[in-house]
Amino acid sequence: MRRFDPEIWAGGFMLAVTLVPVAPVVFGALPLEIPRPAWIAIYVVMVLAIIGAFWGVGDRWWPRISFGIVVATSWALVLTATHTGLLPVLFVVAVALSPYLVPVWAGIALVAANSMVLAIALLNLPGGSGGGAGGWGELAVGLGFYVMIQAASLLSSVAMLREQRSRRELAEAHVELQAASVLLAESARTNERLRISRDLHDLIGHQLTVLTLELEAAKHRLASGSSTGAVVAEHVDRADGVARELLSNVRETVGELRAESADLTATLRSIVQDLREPLVEFDIGPDLELDEDRTQLLVRSVQEIVTNTIRHAQARTLRIEVSATPTGVELRAQDDGWGAGDIELGNGLRGLRERFEAFGGTAAFDGSRGFSVVARAER
Repeated sequence: MRRFDPEIWAGGFMLAVTLVPVAPVVFGALPLEIPRPAWIAIYVVMVLAIIGAFWGVGDRWWPRISFGIVVATSWALVLTATHTGLLPVLFVVAVALSPYLVPVWAGIALVAANSMVLAIALLNLPGGSGGGAGGWGELAVGLGFYVMIQAASLLSSVAMLREQRSRRELAEAHVELQAASVLLAESARTNERLRISRDLHDLIGHQLTVLTLELEAAKHRLASGSSTGAVVAEHVDRADGVARELLSNVRETVGELRAESADLTATLRSIVQDLREPLVEFDIGPDLELDEDRTQLLVRSVQEIVTNTIRHAQARTLRIEVSATPTGVELRAQDDGWGAGDIELGNGLRGLRERFEAFGGTAAFDGSRGFSVVARAER
């Protein structure tokens, strides 16, 4: 279920606006051309359709069907009233909702269609078609007024959607830039560790190996030489042991430098720094030991999850957990957004799954309550 946010409140106020023009009709202040219960039933259907259309923004088909019902019922409510009053406000509500569900050109066409319906309704009023110049003047003023209000509502909704889209695109670009920066820094650290490892191995390791060979040669020569050879051999043995131990320590340091990775928590948090919404919370296991490839896997996966949440979920919070498993590493993500009934994997989520499968793992997605990701990679 969707959470309450400014858009939900906007929808609530939109429904409240529809109550204003219909209240006189509901309470019997205006006569109707059809039975009042039938007219009220049409209004209830319109309200339910508005809720269905607004609640389903982002889905593919049924919100648009609901929107069509909104348009049709608004026409029926206006045409079956013997006095329009403020009922054309229902047209304004439908037009304001249109940019969320149909292209802008369809919203413009709806403004034109609503104006034609309103003209028919005004002409059918008592004295509407024979009111002379004054009647036609009132008709023109009424039509012009509601055309301007509809146009203003349409343009306002379009501007709001474009502003929202710009903010989402900016947030996505920010996350992608931060992820690229993190990966570049990690690659630089890895290259530096490899350089130091080569230097240690090529210089110190080589020198200590030569020293060990020289000391062994000296030990054999002294052992077969003078009478003091036994004493010298004892010192040579000690030197030989120290040299071998130092060589072993150098090799261990080389191995550690190759395997060491940056702090994963700091690395992942740097991806979403300065991101205002959604608020991303991390829970990173303390016993994680990751190489460069798996660090890159998690960075790219977190980037995709965050951008997917920004683009589709309208979530306020996103929680990401990374923990060690007996056979590898597990990533879990859960947002409090709208969720998705039928999940269709785009390039991003498909790529996320393929990355984990490349490490012998799996990735599963669930949109029943918010949107969640559970992915595992093997060692």
